[in-house]
Amino acid sequence: MSSPFHRPGGSLASGLGTPVNRRNFLFLGATTAFLAGCGGGSGVGGGTKDAGGAFTGSYDGPQITLDYWNGFTGGDGPTMLDMVKEFSDANDNIDVKNTTIQWAEYYQKLPAAAQAGKGPAVGVMHLDQVASNAARGILVPLDDIADEIGLSEEDFLQPVWAPGIYNDKRYGIPLDVHSLAMYWNQEHFDKAGIEEPPTDAASFEEACKKLQKAGYKTPFWMPNRWPSHLMFFSLLWQHGGEPFAEDGSEATFGSEAGVAALTWMREQVDKGYSPDNVDIDAQYLAFKNGENSITWDGIWQINDLKAAGMNYGMAPIPTIGDQPAVWANSHHFFMTSQAAEDKNSSTASKLFISELSQNSGRWAEAAMIPARNSAREDASYTESPQAALDDQLENFRFLPSVPGVADTIAPTLEVAVNEAILGKSSPQEALEKYQAEATKLMEENLEKFGG
Repeated sequence: MSSPFHRPGGSLASGLGTPVNRRNFLFLGATTAFLAGCGGGSGVGGGTKDAGGAFTGSYDGPQITLDYWNGFTGGDGPTMLDMVKEFSDANDNIDVKNTTIQWAEYYQKLPAAAQAGKGPAVGVMHLDQVASNAARGILVPLDDIADEIGLSEEDFLQPVWAPGIYNDKRYGIPLDVHSLAMYWNQEHFDKAGIEEPPTDAASFEEACKKLQKAGYKTPFWMPNRWPSHLMFFSLLWQHGGEPFAEDGSEATFGSEAGVAALTWMREQVDKGYSPDNVDIDAQYLAFKNGENSITWDGIWQINDLKAAGMNYGMAPIPTIGDQPAVWANSHHFFMTSQAAEDKNSSTASKLFISELSQNSGRWAEAAMIPARNSAREDASYTESPQAALDDQLENFRFLPSVPGVADTIAPTLEVAVNEAILGKSSPQEALEKYQAEATKLMEENLEKFGG
């Protein structure tokens, strides 16, 4: 992100943005102040609203239009549009108005729009935003959908099922999981004589040295912004650390594990594998242009690389620390309190969520990993590039699902990572400073939302 805060956001349109803008961006701390103004304790909503009556699995009411918001502006957009069209074609009395918004703008607009009665009936948001928006009273419980279509923890990846629950009620129905992965330029690997992708710190460094010897001067670019903080999370977990306390009481990313993770990231510059001052998205664009050999980025890049006709390989990121781990997130369906005020809107919204969840196997075409175990048996997934990560799903790691945690990241952790990679501060100094600031924000969140 040349800075994620300065990049132009998408408009309220169904048109799809570029792959670069697609990642604008998953952690939305830029909107912290705005969202805090829309917040409140659990009494502001937090599951107290009626969700429009019990869901029966069908809708036989009058013709209705559902406003559906999502942030699928990149290579995932066409697949979602197809799924929405299939739903509308199968349900003549429900029209779905698909509104696609850049994620940063999306999270900024949603609270105010929903509370003003001008928001969507149904939508998708990231897992790390569910608890915050449930606490604000924007979302309503969806336990009856889970009961009606027989959803249970046994059919989902465990890390994304439980966090959809806030104050003992389910507010999110998981659609997918998505993570970082390692991509490599196959032509570069062939020229350097690298037959297998690196899997640990030693083999990764060996690969970089071979690539340099083969003429690729800077084979692995280390960005100082996006997705550097996602790389940091992954390495922190690999070294046995945790970024935040599970109860949301404090930040803990400045531990020895955090220092080890960030030190390794800066070392890629010091060792010459990466140029200095790699701006946001520069490492990915360089990879597409054949300027570097290896990049760590999200699996959402798969369709973009396919469209570019690039000869690449993909595998889990190497285990640089003591244990395999990688940052991951999840998209969850939700319904707003606005929709719950009208029985027809509520029932139609629940049917929409239900049917897209049950048909989520084809969501693999969006370069995502379906959250449902049964959906991952669909050929759309088993024959997809991201299926290469299938035996690594147990190593996916997620932020704790507590209100406000995600909003602390951009003004604290991202700044610490940026300063250390640029060499402005040592990893320890940067992490200690911004860990203290993040903890203050988290303490404020506990007061705001209720501990």
